[in-house]
Amino acid sequence: MSEHNDSDNQQLTPYQNDYSEEKLQDKLSKYAKTAGAKLVFYVLELYYVMTSAKTPLRYKAIIVGALGYFISPFDIIPDLMPVLGYTDDAAVLLAVVKAVSDSLTPDIKELAFRKLKDWFPDVDISDIDY
Repeated sequence: MSEHNDSDNQQLTPYQNDYSEEKLQDKLSKYAKTAGAKLVFYVLELYYVMTSAKTPLRYKAIIVGALGYFISPFDIIPDLMPVLGYTDDAAVLLAVVKAVSDSLTPDIKELAFRKLKDWFPDVDISDIDY
C-alpha cells in the first residue's frame, strides 16, 4: 500500500472545485502539445484510476484535487510561462500517481497508453514509464 500524507490531501482539496470532466477535456484539447506527452500520460492514468469502480473513494478525492490543480489557471507556476509552466503540475501529478499506484492496474496503464498514442502518434514516448 502506498503511503499517503493527510497534509497532501488538504493542500489539493481547494482544487477539487476546479475539476470537471469537461474542464479536463478542454484543458487537454488546448494544451496537450504544450504540456507534453509525459504530463498528459500522468493525467490519463489518474483519470482512468479515478473512473474505475475498484478505486477507493479516498484515492478518488486525491485524484480530483490533482486534476483540478492541473486544470486551474491559478497554481504555483502559471501554465503560460514558457518551459516552467507545467513543472509544478507535473510534480503534483507524479506525486499522486505514486500515492495511488496500488490502484494503477496494467489495464489502466494500457488505456492511458493507447489514448496517449492516439493524441501523440509521432512523439517519442520511450521515456514514459509504461
